[in-house]
Amino acid sequence: MIDVRTAPYAALVLRLSLAFLFFAHLYRKFAVMGFDTWWSGMLKAGYPDWVISYTLAAEFAGAVLLLLGVYSRYVSILVLPVLLAITYHQAIRKGFWFSDGGAEFPLAWTFMLCAQALLGDGAYALRVPAMPWNRALRTIAVAKH
Repeated sequence: MIDVRTAPYAALVLRLSLAFLFFAHLYRKFAVMGFDTWWSGMLKAGYPDWVISYTLAAEFAGAVLLLLGVYSRYVSILVLPVLLAITYHQAIRKGFWFSDGGAEFPLAWTFMLCAQALLGDGAYALRVPAMPWNRALRTIAVAKH
C-alpha cells in the first residue's frame, strides 16, 4: 500500500540524494582532479567528444535540476544512458562488488534514477510549465469530465 501523505516526501529524499551524488561527481571533476585532466583522460580512454559532452551535461542536469525538482522524470531518463554505460563498463572490467570497484554502486544509482522517473518531482519541487505532451493529456482528461 502506498501512503499518499508521505510518498511525495520519499520522492523528495530520493531526488535530493541523487542531486547530491551528481554534485559530488562534478566537484571531483572540477576541484579534485581538474577538468582538463578528466577530459584528457576520457579522450585517452577512447571516448568521442560527444560522449564526454553528454556525460558532463547529464551530470549538470542531474545536479541542478534534480535539486530544484524541475522535470525530475525527464532528467532521470536523460541521465540513465550514462549510468547504464558506466554500470556495464564497470561490470565488464571489475565485476559486481563495489569493494572491487565493480558495478554494484552504479547499478544502485541506476535503480534510484528509475525510481525517480516513476515517482516524479515529489514535495517542494519548483513549479514549471508542463511539457507539451503533458498539456495535451491534461486537456483530454479535463474534456472527458
